[in-house]
Amino acid sequence: MTLSALTLVIVLLAMGTYMGRRHAFKILEGRHPSELHSRPNYHGAFVGLYAALPGAVILMGWLIFEPDLIQSMVMAHFNIPEGPTMTEQVMVIMNKIKIVAAGGQLMGGVSEQITIASQQYNELKSVSFYTLMGSLFVVLSGAMSFAYMQLGIESRVRNKVEKVVRVILIGSSTLSILVTLGIVLSLMFEAILFFGQIPPTDFLFGLQWSPQTALRADQVGGSGSFGAIPLFAGTLMITLIAMLVAAPIGLLAAVFMSEYATPLVRAWVKPVLEILAGVPTVVYGFFAALTVAPFLSNTGQAIGLHVASESALAAGLVMGIMIIPFVSSLSDDVINAVPQSLRDGSYGLGATKAETIKQVILPAALPGIVGALLLAVSRAIGETMIVVMAAGAAAKLSANPLESMTTVTVQIVTLLVGDQEFDSAKTLSAFALGLTLFGVTLILNFIALRVVQKYREQYD
Repeated sequence: MTLSALTLVIVLLAMGTYMGRRHAFKILEGRHPSELHSRPNYHGAFVGLYAALPGAVILMGWLIFEPDLIQSMVMAHFNIPEGPTMTEQVMVIMNKIKIVAAGGQLMGGVSEQITIASQQYNELKSVSFYTLMGSLFVVLSGAMSFAYMQLGIESRVRNKVEKVVRVILIGSSTLSILVTLGIVLSLMFEAILFFGQIPPTDFLFGLQWSPQTALRADQVGGSGSFGAIPLFAGTLMITLIAMLVAAPIGLLAAVFMSEYATPLVRAWVKPVLEILAGVPTVVYGFFAALTVAPFLSNTGQAIGLHVASESALAAGLVMGIMIIPFVSSLSDDVINAVPQSLRDGSYGLGATKAETIKQVILPAALPGIVGALLLAVSRAIGETMIVVMAAGAAAKLSANPLESMTTVTVQIVTLLVGDQEFDSAKTLSAFALGLTLFGVTLILNFIALRVVQKYREQYD
């Protein structure tokens, strides 16, 4: 039903756009194009927007109010006593009605009241569908006709179209900000509940992480230790190893592609390198667990070192490989954006290509490169699958990368898997970890922006 209505809106949008453009070209017959205030594309967009925007509003309102309206009309024949379980009873009955209305069967048979209600449900849905399609056609056709009559050689439709586009862009930006704010607030509310049970100082500065707690008073279990330092230390260790792999290789690959490679080589190398970015992280996890970790363990034994079967080094190395295309692609774009005049000036002064890259291009591209590296760090911090499969889940506070470690994201997943009580400190600690991690990545992004702003002022 929704698809049919959406199709009608799109068809009328396309029809309006075509009619508006065609009308503009008719106006231009025998005239110079400069006499038309707005280009024909704007005439088409003006009529198309008049057709589409009211349709979008009607369709959105229908999606919001139609289900509740039909439910209230169908449920009016059922006598459901008010109480704390009223909402659940209504949901159960409506599910039965929808199943029978769709031609399905219920276990234990169907009562006559449900049968009658399902027939009424189907009738109301049909009435709703035809009402929606009819109202869409009438309103959109009227709006399109009105817009069509507004067109003329002096019509300032470009200003109106750009004003609508500006409103749409502002609305999209506002929506993204509100979504981000909602995510932060949802984390914050749950984290506040956690800090009501565990002091923030114990969480932020504690050296032991063992979130196992007894759910009942008579149950045998731990009292729980919620020191987050081992988790952030493990995250830092694995991220550092990953960046030691990804940063030099990715940056050197970017320099090669932008400064040394021929166009043909670049056209082949860059897509091949970026294929790594399309590999699912679980595949990297298999590679780390089945190939890299055993290789490191066997190599360590051969030279007399103890390397755990799941180690931070294995996870960091594979994560670094995964991030290489991220660094190289962003750095390549940044290096290519350096003005050619800087290169020409350097060559004019007698500098070699290597000297030009080292003394001119890389310093000029430094803000973007730093931003790319910090974005790669954020990507490494958020990675979970590789760590689960290659580094283990033990929260250890150690500086030895050959031991197994875990990260914040792995612990968040572990805490929220399975049946959990959302008022226990164990479950709520996941939200506290998420909020802290959000703060860390926010600080990294802020640093990246500040670096970019500082050096951009120097070279622009």
